[in-house]
Amino acid sequence: MNNSELIKTGKTALGIEFGSTRIKGVLIDYDGNVLATGGYEWENSLIDGIWTYDLKDVDKGLAACYSDLRKDVEAKYGVTPTTFGAIGISAMMHGYIALDADDQQLAPFQTWRNTNTTQAADALTELFDYNIPLRWSCAHLYQRILDKEAHVQNIASVFTLAAYIHYKLTGKKVIGIGDAAGIFPIDSDTLDYNEEMVQKFDALLAEEGVSLKMRDVFPAVLSAGDDAGVLSAEGAALMDETGNLQAGIPMCPPEGDAGTGMVATNSVAPRTGNLSAGTSTFAMVVLEKQLGKLHREIDMVTTPSGFPVAMSHANNGTTDLNAWVGIFGEFCKLMGIEADTGELFGKLYTHSLQGDPDCGGLLAYGYYSGENITFINEGRPLFVRMPNSKFNLANFMKVNLYTSLGAVKLGMDILLKEEGVRLDRIMGHGGLFKTPGVAQRYLAAAVNAPVTVMDTASEGGAWGIALLAAYMADGYRDGKLEEYLDGRIFARLAGSKIDPDPADVEGFETFTQHYIAGLPVETSAIDAVKW
Repeated sequence: MNNSELIKTGKTALGIEFGSTRIKGVLIDYDGNVLATGGYEWENSLIDGIWTYDLKDVDKGLAACYSDLRKDVEAKYGVTPTTFGAIGISAMMHGYIALDADDQQLAPFQTWRNTNTTQAADALTELFDYNIPLRWSCAHLYQRILDKEAHVQNIASVFTLAAYIHYKLTGKKVIGIGDAAGIFPIDSDTLDYNEEMVQKFDALLAEEGVSLKMRDVFPAVLSAGDDAGVLSAEGAALMDETGNLQAGIPMCPPEGDAGTGMVATNSVAPRTGNLSAGTSTFAMVVLEKQLGKLHREIDMVTTPSGFPVAMSHANNGTTDLNAWVGIFGEFCKLMGIEADTGELFGKLYTHSLQGDPDCGGLLAYGYYSGENITFINEGRPLFVRMPNSKFNLANFMKVNLYTSLGAVKLGMDILLKEEGVRLDRIMGHGGLFKTPGVAQRYLAAAVNAPVTVMDTASEGGAWGIALLAAYMADGYRDGKLEEYLDGRIFARLAGSKIDPDPADVEGFETFTQHYIAGLPVETSAIDAVKW
């Protein structure tokens, strides 16, 4: 079949991912080839100290993204899609969406970016002897209980964003195991929530006088390839304003952006790893065995098929870097220069290669929000330099690129240097790697290991969730998920590998020493700057 016929007959897979600043849709064939894309820009808001999105914007963004993708299909192939082999929904992990028994929202949606759960996260970590990060959904729920928020008594469901959207589209209260691993600890042997910890959590809630049961509140866990329901008539109407999309389309388990990042980089087998760089930046390594001890800086999650994964997750990634590029864009307009945004990013990123390996003594923190790896609960973006620092454009861009990897490197140092975790390969993906050979080179220096970026890297997690949908629709004949990705998808794809340059490695280590030494400046700024 040609592409038009594939689309007409529904021999395709659709993935839609809700990122921090962009909702992206990708339509693929069953071999992973991208047929069409769509997108919609959105942004979180800081309201009463809470990073949030209005759930009405979730509905609006879903419809707008699908409409943009549908128009791309129509323009390219002269066909209006009415069905797909499968659909997958992915989104930012963690957070807290609480609904009552009538599916009415009870409290503001708290995203992964919120770090107002220290008391709960510390208590659960001690109870479980297992690291519970601040942004995990169980920490959010328990913190609401500790704070005696009135809505708790009416809670019937608590969702992550992906699980919430999937529920609206299918009526099924389920979640992919990778996303579930950002809700509550997972047992990789049973491919479910850790039952011993479930019992402890229920007992803890009972001690607080709360009748909620963990498994009643949170969605049920599914693995890659499992049946996660079908698109309902209401769901089809929500997605497609034209009314052409048919109900009954199979849906794969909804996943978090960490899991889709693993899939998009073929990092689902032990001793593989990947780094996803965007508004947040996180590196994941699939483990051969559990870590030697608990590290509060490291999340333990899973692949979409249930392998244990160690994650170094930094809340802050490229937001401040993007803001600085925006300033240069404003300057271009002021000077009467028409600068294409993509070209502006490319030229500034590439120019950073002319900078000193250690950024010339410049220092920056892109902390728009709190940073769990450095145990800082609020954010103040900062740029700092010494009087004798080498302050030029190349070093300025380099330090902002370095610092977008700064916090995540601290976590990777724990894994690679303290725990001796072994990596056969690490892959980079996300918009940061769109400019060839820049962020890829800096990541190789940060982890002192070769870094590969595939030609599909900029498609990111939306392509990853589309692959999971394709795997459910047509992938089982190729075996397990890792076998399907290796043999059917990635065997024919092109990419580039960069080995670490010793001078870059030494320079990044010097920057990291400055980064650690300067953290008291960040905490002082939080104390002093309150307006």
